[in-house]
Amino acid sequence: MTPPILRRLRAALASAVLVAGVTGAIALLEPRVPALGLGVLYLLAVVPVALVYGAAAAGAVSLVSMAAFSYFFLPPRYTLNPGTPDRWSGLAAFLVSSLVVSHMAARSQREALRSTRLAEEQAALRRVATQVARGVPPTEVFAAVAREVGLLLGVDATHMARYEPDGTATEVAAWSRAEGQTRGRLSGGSAVGAPIEVDQRPWGVMLASSTDDRRLPVDAESRIAAFTELLATAIANAESRAGLARLAEEQAALRRVATLVARGAPAEDLFGAVTEEVGRLLRVGIAGMSRYEPDGTVTVVAVSGREADSVRPFVGRRWRLGGNNISTLVWDTGRPARLDRYVDPSGPLGDAAREHGVGAAVGAPIVVDGNLWGAMGAYSTAGEPLPADTESRLETFTELVATAISNTEARREVAASRARIVAATDEERRRVVRDLHDGAQQRLVHTIITLKLARRALQNEQAAAPALLGEALEHSEQAMVELRELAHGILPAALTQGGLRAGVAVLASRMPVPVEIDVSVSRLPTAVEATAYFVVAEALTNVAKHARAAHAEVMARIVDGTLAVHVRDDGIGGAQPAGSGLVGLADRLAAIDGELRIESPGHRGTLIAAAIPLSG
Repeated sequence: MTPPILRRLRAALASAVLVAGVTGAIALLEPRVPALGLGVLYLLAVVPVALVYGAAAAGAVSLVSMAAFSYFFLPPRYTLNPGTPDRWSGLAAFLVSSLVVSHMAARSQREALRSTRLAEEQAALRRVATQVARGVPPTEVFAAVAREVGLLLGVDATHMARYEPDGTATEVAAWSRAEGQTRGRLSGGSAVGAPIEVDQRPWGVMLASSTDDRRLPVDAESRIAAFTELLATAIANAESRAGLARLAEEQAALRRVATLVARGAPAEDLFGAVTEEVGRLLRVGIAGMSRYEPDGTVTVVAVSGREADSVRPFVGRRWRLGGNNISTLVWDTGRPARLDRYVDPSGPLGDAAREHGVGAAVGAPIVVDGNLWGAMGAYSTAGEPLPADTESRLETFTELVATAISNTEARREVAASRARIVAATDEERRRVVRDLHDGAQQRLVHTIITLKLARRALQNEQAAAPALLGEALEHSEQAMVELRELAHGILPAALTQGGLRAGVAVLASRMPVPVEIDVSVSRLPTAVEATAYFVVAEALTNVAKHARAAHAEVMARIVDGTLAVHVRDDGIGGAQPAGSGLVGLADRLAAIDGELRIESPGHRGTLIAAAIPLSG
């Protein structure tokens, strides 16, 4: 692009040369052709100037041509005064004709230039659109656009930049006329830019610049905008393809982890698999999982990633929480946390991260049954912040980990509950056997021996026979009493014969404190009645032994197909749910899909509440 002053100087020089040339030609032809007929030749100077330099320059040439023609060829010669009105009219007609011709020539040239520029622009846009349609990588499209814009606008350099979340911009493509292709440097001079918007969000900017003070085309912004629209399409397509590929990769990783969860894989195998998938999916140097401990420490349970070898010795090690680091931030807030610049870490974990080159980190909590269990972390050693969606991608894995941990703990609790039930059953069986052996069995053995003695006495007609029969009868009757009492110890007669209301009444009658009874149910399934009875029995036993209560209440009613049993006292509270009696009740209820709830604040009494499905 030529500077304005130089362009004007060139126009003046060209005009002078053309006018002088035409004047010389007319001088050569004048002896054979009348001078007035030769004035039209000055259009040969006006039209080229109009085509090259525009109507303004051609108008000036028209005036100079008219003056030269009048001065050199119209009598009186060598004066600018034509002399007669007819000559004035001829010169005026020449001037008007010259101006009209110059304007038309300049306009024709502008239209031709506009058509040429439009064709070049459309060709450039077609070339870029073809690359976009072919799915060419964005970097190649960026380089092509930078070159096309630079050549089309005739500027010295073009630059394309992408906006980053931290308020900076990253150059993604550049072109320089001096270097001819891909790189350029923005320097002093004129510049123009247009935004690149992708899905109605600012993605970046396209710049065109010149190294001097000449003005850039007034329509440069709109012409750049035509390319930025194609750029936006290319970027959106690339992001869509990348998003679909990433989604497919993420879903495949989640399926692999979910398969391990469904198979009930050991926790160590699952933790290792999850950290490996996270490290591969997020392309971070280190991925780690940790478990929070009740004493305010955190235990590393698994690590993986390209650079995880240096921190593998940390697995199984406990770290004290505190300071500025991801594990502590997640522990303090219970929410995802991010450190984009690991420049000021503190605490044992922060110091360790800094020593191993961690530059940025993101962590997400692992919440199991509403309780914070641990954290999953992604650590970058490249020094760049992790992508904005890292937290949400981590959370998809922490949800699976939480499910696996919950399942594992549920299986462990079921196994422990079954073990306790088996142990309690065995103990009860041993008690029954012992009671039978020490009581009723001994009575029955004594009865048999006495009856044999009585038979012998009768055979020998001895006088002791009646006494022996009486003694045998007494022992058999006592055995019956002991068997009945033993059976009552398993399910009391009041319960089996009169139902839950009668059974509770018997329990209340043995209490050292008044018990208010509100049992508004009739006969229930045997398992439900027995379970409810043992809940009340255990709760009242605790009241008598530990509560120091002055009063107790027992309530039982049916609510929405469930038997609700409440035992409340006004004692000192502080009941321990981990006690063997209450744990046994919880196991008994769990066996029929029931639930046990314990509320026992200090010095405010205790509530033992059971919910027993009637279908159980």
